[in-house]
Parts: sequence; C-alpha cells; structure tokens
Amino acid sequence: MEPVSGPHLRIAELPFLTQVDLRVEPGSDTAADIALALGVPLPTEPGTVATTDGGASPSAASASGRQVLWLGPDEWLVVGPPDDTGLEAGLRAAAGTGHAAVTDVSAQRTVLLVTGRDARDLLSHGCALDLHPRAFGPGRCARTMLARAQVVLAAHEDDGFRIFVRSSFADYLAAWLLDAAGEYLGG
Repeated sequence: MEPVSGPHLRIAELPFLTQVDLRVEPGSDTAADIALALGVPLPTEPGTVATTDGGASPSAASASGRQVLWLGPDEWLVVGPPDDTGLEAGLRAAAGTGHAAVTDVSAQRTVLLVTGRDARDLLSHGCALDLHPRAFGPGRCARTMLARAQVVLAAHEDDGFRIFVRSSFADYLAAWLLDAAGEYLGG
C-alpha cells in the first residue's frame, strides 16, 4: 500500500514487522525470564502495551524497540522491527524448559498505520470501541472489529494507531480505510 496523506491524516503500511505470539502463565518464573530477556515486563493489565524503548510511538518497534501487546490473560503479541530475526529464538531460549508457547506469526498479519488529528474520527466510522483518548489512549490495545474485519488495534502517541489485520483481509481493509478517509484527505 502506498502511503496516503492529508492535512491531518496519514495512512501507510508498516511492512514485514516481526510478530511473535507468546503464551505463558503470568507471574511464573518462565514469564519473568522472558520479561528479563525482552527488557520489559509483560503487561498484565488488560488491553495495555509495553515498549522496550519506553515510548508509545507508532513506529517505535519499526525503528529499534519492541512492543508487547496484551491479548489475553496468558497471551501477548511481541512486535519487533522487520530484521528482528532473533526474536523468536530469544524468547524460546528465555523460556527454556518452562511451560510456554512461542510462535512466529509474522506472515499472519500485516500492519497498517493511521496517524494524525483525524485518525480517531476515521477509525470510529468502522469500530465500535470508544476511541476517545481518555478511554483508548496511548499504550492501549484491543482485539476488535474494524469494518467487519478482525483486527488488533493499538493506540500510540501523536494520535497514531497500528492496525494488525490478517493478510487475507489487508486489501479489503486498506480499500475501506481509503474510501472512508475521503472526507479527511481533501484540503
């Protein structure tokens, strides 16, 4: 997808991010070892994101840091830059013989980036979540539906959102976003 920009909206793809699904018992020694290897505690509050660089920028993991998105009581999505080839192996090594599941899901989803002052309004057209910054501000994430496609939505600073969508729905969702953004892209 070619990036599209307007005065207060930008839509782009963040291609080839490394994505690893992690399942481990929170509070266990194995979870602690994994958190130590990542350099950040696994978030235990529902719908939160932890970053290894301390920021919540939408492009943080695409630059140098990693993000850990809470997906369930014992499930996280660990996201790293495209060339983070050691992420899966590092998590497996940290888990050792403990009870954990580490699965590379990089090819399962693509990531779309929607940023700018109009991003929340655009996403509200197709998402039932309350996207107001008080309810869904930076450092929050959720599995939800966006324009009838299942996504993981993560909010970041500067009115930015990452949308993790299954590859089979990526073209549909990109087309929907571009169509819905028509009113925001004009001068």
